[in-house]
Amino acid sequence: MERLACAEIPALPLQLLLRGHPEWRRHPSAVVAEDLPQSPVLWVNAQARDGGVVPGLRYGSALAIVPDLRAAAVAPADIIRAVDAVTGRLRRFSPDIEPAQEEPGVFWLDASGLQHLHASLDRWAEGIRSDLARAGYDAVVVVGFTRFGTYAAARVARGVRVFADPDEERAAARRVLLRDLRVPPEMLDALGRLGVRTVDELLRLPAGGLLERFGAAAARLHRQASGDLWSPLAPRPAIEPVHRHLILDAPEADAQRLLFIVKHILHPLLARLASRGQALAALELRLRAGKEWSAHVIRPAAPTLDAVRLADLVRLRLETARVDAGAAPPRNAGVTEVSVECAAAPASPEQLALLAEHSARDLEAGTRAIDRLRARYGDDGVVCAVLRDGHLPEARFGWVPVTHVSAPRPRRLETQSLVRRIFARPVPLHMPADLRPATMKLKPAAAESAVAGPFIVSGGWWAVPPREDGVREAHRTYYFMEGAQGELWWAFYDQARRRWYLHGRVE
Repeated sequence: MERLACAEIPALPLQLLLRGHPEWRRHPSAVVAEDLPQSPVLWVNAQARDGGVVPGLRYGSALAIVPDLRAAAVAPADIIRAVDAVTGRLRRFSPDIEPAQEEPGVFWLDASGLQHLHASLDRWAEGIRSDLARAGYDAVVVVGFTRFGTYAAARVARGVRVFADPDEERAAARRVLLRDLRVPPEMLDALGRLGVRTVDELLRLPAGGLLERFGAAAARLHRQASGDLWSPLAPRPAIEPVHRHLILDAPEADAQRLLFIVKHILHPLLARLASRGQALAALELRLRAGKEWSAHVIRPAAPTLDAVRLADLVRLRLETARVDAGAAPPRNAGVTEVSVECAAAPASPEQLALLAEHSARDLEAGTRAIDRLRARYGDDGVVCAVLRDGHLPEARFGWVPVTHVSAPRPRRLETQSLVRRIFARPVPLHMPADLRPATMKLKPAAAESAVAGPFIVSGGWWAVPPREDGVREAHRTYYFMEGAQGELWWAFYDQARRRWYLHGRVE
C-alpha cells in the first residue's frame, strides 16, 4: 500500500522572523505584509494571540491592542530560499518531495517502501523532525495514506504521528476543526451559522448544495475531505548544484593567476544561474594546497549576476588569504585544485536583462579587430556567408563584407541535424567515368564506399558560366559516400563533363 507523509513547519514566515530576532520569542510577535500602519498582520505567535492579535488585523490596530507587539515583514525571497533549503534537507529521507504551492512550510513526501529501509516509519518520521530541529525549525511529521488526511492531522498534531491503516487516518481527519485548516474567515462564519465546525460535519452536507450556496472553495474542500478530488504526488525535480571543480596542471601560488582561473570558471556558472532565472547569493571558493583544503565564502550584499563585481570580491579575498598566510610559500607549494560552488536566489528581471545586455563577449573589441583587418587587407578582407535563391548548391549562398560584430541569436532546435560543409568550388576527383558509385574509392587505399543516392540536380544553364570546354548545362548526380576512415563525403558525377567532383563533407 502506498504511504504518504506530510511534514509541516507551522507558520514558516513567523519562524524565520524569530530566527532572525531570537530576543522576540518571549514577547508578542507578528509577521506583517509591510511595515506600515494599514498593512495586514499575516502570522502571530501565541503571546500575541493571547493578547487579542489575530491574522487579518491591521498593524496599527494590533499595536493599539498590544502596545509591545514586535512585528516585521519577511521578504518573499527569504521564504523561497527557506522552502528550497528544507526541500534539499528532506531529499535525504525521500527522493520525491512536493512543497505546497499555496502554503509555505507544508511538504509532502513519498514514504512508500521506506519501512524496508528503516526500523519503522516512526523512526523515519522522528529522523525528519530531528533534522529540521537541528536546522532551527519546529516541525510536525504525519505519516498516512492520503494528501488531505496527513495534512489535516498535521494541523493539529504535535511531534510525530504515524497511522496504521486508512480508517484510523480518516477518523482522525474527520475530527479536525475547520478553523485549523486555514479556511477563509467568511466561509468559516457562514458554515458556523449552520453548526458546521468539523470536517465530519462538513462531509454530511451535500456537495452540490455547497457549491451553490458557499462557492467553489467550499465544494473543493468537501471533495478533498471525501476523497473525490485525488491528485498524485507532484515531486519537485532535483536541481543540480551550480559548481565547477578544476584540477590544475601545476601548483599555482600567484594570487593574480588564481584570480584569472576563478574568473574563467565564474562566467559559465553565472550563465547557468541566469538560464534558471536565478542570481548568485553566495560563492564558496575552495582551494587545495597539498593535502589541505581552505574554504572561502563570499557573500555580496544582494544576489547578483555581475561578474566584474564578483571577481573584485574574489580578488580581495585571495589577497587577504595570502596576507594571513604570512611569508610567501616555498617554490614547490601552491594550489593544485580549485572548486567553486554557487548558492542561488531568485533573480529580478532587471538582473537577467543586464546580463543579456552585458555579455561576456566584448562586441566592441570584435568590431575594432574587424576594422584593423579591413584596413590591412581591404574592405573584402572579412566576409560572412548569406543565403540566396539558386538552383545549384554553390549558387544558394554568397559572401558579403562584414563591418561589425553582432550578438548571436541562436534558435532552439528539437533535433540535431548534420552539417554539410561545401567547398567554394567542387574539387575534381581522378577516377574512371564509368566506375559504378557502389565501388568508388575516394582514396587509393580506401575500401568500398557506402553510398546514399543518387540525387539528381539538372538545369540551371542560364546561371552556369561556360567552362573552357564551352559547356553551360548542369546535370549532376549526387551521392553520399563513406571513406575508409569513416568520413562522410558529398560527391557528384557531372553528366555533361563526364567527370567526378567532390563538393563537400558532412559532419
